[in-house]
Order: sequence, then C-alpha cells, then structure tokens
Amino acid sequence: MAQSMLSSVPVNGEPAQLFQREKENLAPKSYADAVEREPDAVNGVENAAPSQFIGKGQADVQRSPPFSQPRHRKSASLRANGAPKHPKASELVVEEFRDKDGEQLTSTKLTFEERSKPQRTQTELVSGRRAGARWERSHIHFAPISVPFQRRLQTLMVLIHTLSIALFLTAFFLLCSIPLLWPLLFPYTVYVLLSPAPHSGQLSHRSPLLRSLPIWSLFASYFPARLHRSAPLEPTRKYIFGYHPHGIISHGAFAAFATEALGFSQIFPGITNTLLTLDTNFRIPFYRDYALAMGLASVSRESCENILTKGGPNNEGMGRAITIVVGGARESLDAQPHSLKLVLKRRKGFVKLAIRSGADLVPVLAFGENDLYDQVTSDSHPFVHKMQMLVKKFMGFTIPLFHARGVFNYDVGLMPYRKPLNVVVGRPIKVVQSRRGENVDEEYVDEIHGMYVKELERIWEEWRDTFEVDRRVELRIVE
Repeated sequence: MAQSMLSSVPVNGEPAQLFQREKENLAPKSYADAVEREPDAVNGVENAAPSQFIGKGQADVQRSPPFSQPRHRKSASLRANGAPKHPKASELVVEEFRDKDGEQLTSTKLTFEERSKPQRTQTELVSGRRAGARWERSHIHFAPISVPFQRRLQTLMVLIHTLSIALFLTAFFLLCSIPLLWPLLFPYTVYVLLSPAPHSGQLSHRSPLLRSLPIWSLFASYFPARLHRSAPLEPTRKYIFGYHPHGIISHGAFAAFATEALGFSQIFPGITNTLLTLDTNFRIPFYRDYALAMGLASVSRESCENILTKGGPNNEGMGRAITIVVGGARESLDAQPHSLKLVLKRRKGFVKLAIRSGADLVPVLAFGENDLYDQVTSDSHPFVHKMQMLVKKFMGFTIPLFHARGVFNYDVGLMPYRKPLNVVVGRPIKVVQSRRGENVDEEYVDEIHGMYVKELERIWEEWRDTFEVDRRVELRIVE
C-alpha cells in the first residue's frame, strides 16, 4: 500500500500536467506546452516583429529570434559539427522539423552544394569576338524605310540632274547599237558638232515651259535653296551676274538662274537671265538639246557678247543678263565645307566684258554651296592636286575627288548633302561702256574690280552670321 501511494505522487513534488501547473502558477514543463499556452511568446520574446528573426521560413510559422546563445539542441549540434558560428545568409537554407507531439519548428542548415561548390574564376573561359560588333560601330547610316514620299521625289530629281550627262550619253550609245537608226543618228551627230546655237545669242531653243515645271521645285527644296535680292534691277539695263563660289557642281546657280523654282522672274521682273557653262557640254548628244531648252549657253567670249548685244526691246540686249561662275574649275578644287575661298584676284576678264558691252556687274554669293560635298584636300594629297591641275591645263576642266551621301544612306555616294543653300544677289555696280574699237583702260578695270570685291565682302559681312553660322574660316580671296 505504501508503494502504491508513492507511485501516485510525483518524485519532484511538482504536477506534470499543463492545467495543474497553471493552477499553481508554474512555468510550462516543455517547449510545446509553452507554445500552446502563449503562441505570441517564443523564447521569452513577446509580440516579436518579423524583422527580428533570421532566415525565411517555408511555412507561415513563427521563427526563432536572433540570440547569440544557443536555444535548443539542434543549433548547438550544428556548431558542434564544425559549422561557422555566424553563417552567411547565402549559405543558409530553410528546413522544417516536427517533434513527437506534431509541433512544427523552422530552423536552418548549411547546404552541401554551398560547401562543395568551387569558386569560378574569370580565366576558365576564353570568349571570341561578338558577332556584329563592327556593324554596330559602322560609320554608314542607312536611310529609314518610312521616308516621306515628297523627300523621295526630291532625291530622285537631284539624282537625275546629277547624272544627266551620263544618262543622255547612255541613251545615245544604246540607240547607236541599233543599225536601223544610223541614218538618223549620223546627221544628228554632225549637226551637234557644227551647230552655232550655244553661242549665237538668239536663245531660240529656250523653253519657258520646261524651266517652270514643278519638278524643279522638288529639286530646289531638296537642300533647300532660296534666292535673296539686295536691290531691284532696272529692266532697261543689261547685267553680268558673277556667281561665287563654284562649289563642286554649282547646284545653287542651276536652281536660281536656270529654272524658275526660286522665282527669279518674280523678284527681277523684265530680266532674261542665261546661265553659262562650258562649250564642251554642248557637244554631248541629247544633253546639248536639254541644256539649250533650259536656257543655258556657252561661256565663250563670242556667246557672252552676242547675248548682251542682241535681243531685248531695242535689239541691243537691254533687259538681258548672263550668269558666269567666275572661279571656274580652279575654284572647285578649293571647295571645302564651312569655308569660302574665292579665286578672284586675277580674274578680270568678266570686268572687261562688262566694260565693252556696257553691262552692270552684280555680285552673287551662295552661302552653303561648298557644304554640299566633301573632297580630297590639296594639302593632304599634293600629288593628286598636281594631276588635277595638269588635267585642267590641257583639257580645260578638272575632276575633283569628292563624295557626299547616297540614295539610301547618309555617308557614301555622289548625291549632295541636304544643306541649306542661300543665294544672295548683291547691289549692281554701274559700268560705263567703252567706245567700240577702243582698248579697255586697265586702271578702270582695276577700279571696277575693286568695287566688285568690296560688294562681295559686304554681302559676306552682312549675312555670314545668318547663313553661315557653322563657318570655320572667313572669306578669303586668292589668285
């Protein structure tokens, strides 16, 4: 009986059941009893915030707060097995445990992969070059597909004008390949070589309709080009327009004085202007007829005198004008972007022509003409420059080595850049005509030439900050 009484009484004198210990205000005997009684109190921390716990559990349960001392046998056994006391977060993974009573516990352990994974060094892989890297750094920029239709038409017109000589020559030789057309082509070729039309001064082949076609407005708007007047011109006098600079192809001179795209007849009413070009251009089959219809004529002395002394109201050339690109082929070799070098000091033939014919001189300065192309410079390639000068001496023309943009790209090709062209017509310089048969006074020639140069400099000084903002050098007059 004494033994049965001893077995019913606890050895340590404390009740083991949770409800009995609560009656006697005793602490729970196990960790599971503590969680069941106070779910918000774990390891002595009540209402702990989520940021106070280490790790991230895989289940929505409370985790152990960050104590430096070991709290249960699992964490102690981890350190006893050689794990670091303060493992890095990247070396910890979450692991779930359940005790014998079914209660859940969240802990961490070191992964085998982290301990055995070797560190990768940068020298283990040797990579080749990335395909397409050079194309990304390419200096050729292609035009987008979605280009407005009007800009495509502008490009087409400039392309046709730039290649006009080549196109007419190609058409002529293609027709020559047909023997049935030889009876027509042979007399036509003889007529082209012997015809006096380019220098007769009659302007009988001139076509106002062709000069006024809307397609030339597309050509001029490609750059775009504008014509500006400094002073009105009297239709009862005759004039010699001196165009500067020559540039590579003189697109500004063609747009302003060979077509009505810029409204020449509107700002200079009563003036019939003729753009002059090399006489050899009128020996090219088919192109010769096209040039005469556009109102072009030969730049020979005979042609200039005939135009300025024939026609007009009194058949003495009043109301007529010619446009001469004074610098010529020599000046085209100095056509560099953002610069203006004029070959003019020794060019006095047009002044003598004005004195003999009684025509007033009108300086014309085209801002932007030299910006339309890039070309090889004489300083960097002196041998090329000598060969160009040799060709000019024996052939009368030269071939600048130039490039600009293409039809479908912006960097390579023979198409001019889209740069603004502003053709400014200066004030007329009155000239007293010499008597027929008399020699021209050289002092008077120098005086008129000096006045002409001063007017050119005035145009440059007055409008350079408006039309030549990106200039690198100022106006220079050489040779």
